[in-house]
Amino acid sequence: MKTTFRLLSLLLVLLLAQTVQAQVVTWSPAFPTQNEPVTITFDATKGTAGLINLNEPIYAHTGVLTNLSNSDADWRHVKAAWTVNTPAALMTSLGNNRYQITLNPRTYYNVPANEEIKALMFVFRTANGSKEGKDNGGKDIKVPLYSAGAVNVSITQPAVGLNGLFVNQGQKIPVQGTSSAPAKLTLYLNGEKVKEEATGTTLQTELIATVAGSNKVKLTAESGATTAVDSFTFVVRTATPVQALPAGAKDGVTYLSATSVLLNLYAPKKQNVYVVGDFNNWTVGASPMNRTADGSRFWVQIDNLVPGQEYAYQYLVDENLRLGDPYTQKTLDPNEDRFIPAEVYPNLKAYPTGKATGMVSVFQTNQTAYTWKVPSFSRPKKTDLVVYELLVRDFIEKHDYKTLTDTLNYLSRLGVNAIELMPIQEFEGNLSWGYNTAYHFAPDKYYGSKDLLKRFIDEAHARGMAVILDMVLNHAFGQSPMVQLYFNPATGKTTADNPWFNQDPTHDFNVGHDFNHESAATKYYVDRVTEFWLQEYKIDGYRFDLSKGFTQKQTIGNVNAMGQYDQSRIDILKRMADHIWTVDRDAYVILEHFAENREETELANHGMMLWGNLHGNYKQAILGYADNSNFNWISYKQRGWASPHVVGYMESHDEERQMYEALNYGASSGSYNVKNLNTALQRMQLAAAFFFTIPGPKMVWQFGELGYEIPINQNGRTGNKPILWNYLQDPERKKLFNVYAALIKLKINQPAFESANYTLNLEGLLKTIHLQDPDMNVAVLGNFGVTAGSIDPKFQNAGTWYDFVTGEALAVTNVNQPLLLQPGEYRIYTTKRLTSSSILLSSKDEQGALAKNVVAYPNPTGTGSITLQYQLAASTDVTLQVYDQMGRLISSKALGKKSAGSHTHTLGLTTATKNRLAPGLYHVKVRTGTTAKTIQVVVVP
Repeated sequence: MKTTFRLLSLLLVLLLAQTVQAQVVTWSPAFPTQNEPVTITFDATKGTAGLINLNEPIYAHTGVLTNLSNSDADWRHVKAAWTVNTPAALMTSLGNNRYQITLNPRTYYNVPANEEIKALMFVFRTANGSKEGKDNGGKDIKVPLYSAGAVNVSITQPAVGLNGLFVNQGQKIPVQGTSSAPAKLTLYLNGEKVKEEATGTTLQTELIATVAGSNKVKLTAESGATTAVDSFTFVVRTATPVQALPAGAKDGVTYLSATSVLLNLYAPKKQNVYVVGDFNNWTVGASPMNRTADGSRFWVQIDNLVPGQEYAYQYLVDENLRLGDPYTQKTLDPNEDRFIPAEVYPNLKAYPTGKATGMVSVFQTNQTAYTWKVPSFSRPKKTDLVVYELLVRDFIEKHDYKTLTDTLNYLSRLGVNAIELMPIQEFEGNLSWGYNTAYHFAPDKYYGSKDLLKRFIDEAHARGMAVILDMVLNHAFGQSPMVQLYFNPATGKTTADNPWFNQDPTHDFNVGHDFNHESAATKYYVDRVTEFWLQEYKIDGYRFDLSKGFTQKQTIGNVNAMGQYDQSRIDILKRMADHIWTVDRDAYVILEHFAENREETELANHGMMLWGNLHGNYKQAILGYADNSNFNWISYKQRGWASPHVVGYMESHDEERQMYEALNYGASSGSYNVKNLNTALQRMQLAAAFFFTIPGPKMVWQFGELGYEIPINQNGRTGNKPILWNYLQDPERKKLFNVYAALIKLKINQPAFESANYTLNLEGLLKTIHLQDPDMNVAVLGNFGVTAGSIDPKFQNAGTWYDFVTGEALAVTNVNQPLLLQPGEYRIYTTKRLTSSSILLSSKDEQGALAKNVVAYPNPTGTGSITLQYQLAASTDVTLQVYDQMGRLISSKALGKKSAGSHTHTLGLTTATKNRLAPGLYHVKVRTGTTAKTIQVVVVP
């Protein structure tokens, strides 16, 4: 039996050696140049073999690398887009899975004369692009070009890739080299000459693998003063050393000193692992890793490092798989890094082109520790939380943490006390929502460096704002080393022995590769991730994406079953949360769950908060439709929960924008039309009044406070959206901002909005909220219809009530006295005075107003006009404006430039159609350039 096993092992080794040496393409001439025809022959049985045995046209998807390319991924002058079947890229079939194309590089690719072509790049494909043929490991196929007229040399046998050639002790290695012109050819092994041809174009010999470990073979061609060089590395296999992992070593990098690190990779069932990187000049085989006795881990100590220097590195697993470190805190990307401006990420380390493939990890000893301005942050109470969810890419044009930090003053003025960042862990590509996470410990460089991220968090804390990370642990994407370690390219799935992932997802909402949360390896990884961001970045908690997917219960094909009560999922989430709270007992744990209420109740009672999506109900109310407009599920009491742990929201990154819905689908009656921009903005105020005043934490999606109206599917659902800070110049949008700010301040500062003693009457279009608290009672009234309506206020007591919206006092003798509300009108009555002016008109333009001593008479007035008296501190342009109680502009009259001193003007109180104003309270503004003075005027019958 042992003899049979050895024979099978030897056969496997020989097959592996043949596979390594297999060439996907060959070319003629042997040393092609920029300006002469070259014939490329593609063997579809080699490389990924994705086009083997096809009876259909094959096209070359092809471009070039030039002196302007930043990496092998930076193709230039691509002949045609992926599915454009230009005849010039059609391969000629030679039969037997071989295809050929002849081209002249300079003219075929139309490369300008001042650009030097370094190599030709290929991926071969079917006409529809559904199948492709690439190099070993899924790499693009590269054909080097050489300098015309110069002496060039190439080792043509063996064919060795980036991962070198692995051989057994004593194995014979045939070597053949060719030069482009007669030259002195010399072959060296580890610096020692082993073969020489005084003059010629070909050298052949055979080497014997005797020295264990890494061996370098170099071939030189000397002609006059010119020397050309080509080389390859072969590694003589030795038994993997077995040694116990040193005490205190973590997965990933453990920093031992300024000059030493320990690298540790969890890779059960793998046979051998080498590490290659800057510290060993990327020499394959130079740094073999020790294996632990249980076969689960590989580790090595790297010494003689330069303190403070960044080192790039990768693992080479089982002689053919290159991958990054799952625990790395920084990655280098051959495709995406070139699109990151220096002002976003200063002094970004260059990708080691030609030495690595795929994602590369980075470590650095002697890093300068960030000095925290706020070392200990006191987080807002859950009941006070107002979370602002944002996507850095679509919030600020420069998409960097520095600019985001500069924008904190805006969020401070809005009054939110928590910021939720959509995923910022290293994700695939740059232009992404971030849910395609690959490296959970590395901040994505597209947003800036880790110290700039820490500064953003620090500055947010200094302003009293918590920072919550959107964390994606339902799945990971294909660039994840944990996916790549156990992956089957033929199926596109992870293998059955992957310690972290399921081969097939357990539910229909999965994307990427589905984590198995019952696996011990996944539990360990999840705990390390959640510990890391709390400790290293001082973040304040997590919103876990798709937490309903944290289960091994199989529900594929039955979406409803996925949301049903699942005790195993509850146990998984409780275990995860409990570990988080052992690290930081006050950390927020928020779930995007949307499961059966019985399950959510149990999770909420355990201390977790859960997303409460009321988008659809608020939308119906905003549009002016009664059907499905009851949003009382935003209330934890309605759900039967013991604690206010519903993070309610009207919008999130996943929902259509309410303003877009209103402008496109709003109801109307007569002249009142929800589709009108200013009317829609006013209805956003109405919705906000019935959002922030319901007890419990709340979440706002970015720019909802300005009435953002760009549809979610513009440029594709996850595509870039326009950043419209110019909204702030629109008075009606700025008014909405002011209302949000006032309501957020009201919610956070007034104890009544933490009261558990409240009732909601949210059926129909006339809606009310009543809160009872020893500090004060609150009655919120609103008309979501498109016609006027009479509402029973159901005041909790008689006496004087104060309207927080308008600032006016209301004497209540009959608590059920009906109040007439115009469409879209709302009132927030309190039993103590909180403001004496309208929140709709309060703004910075009231500060330093040039208009002084403004009075109006008669006031109240029933004459249809008033006379205004005012004084001007300086000469200025004057405009008189009339607003209703809801802050809507009724009329505006420009008086032109007025001199300093006293002035009088009679103003008609009529609508734009010259109809007399209905009885009620109005606000008259004397606008003086960029400043204004506001007074209240009462119109009586």
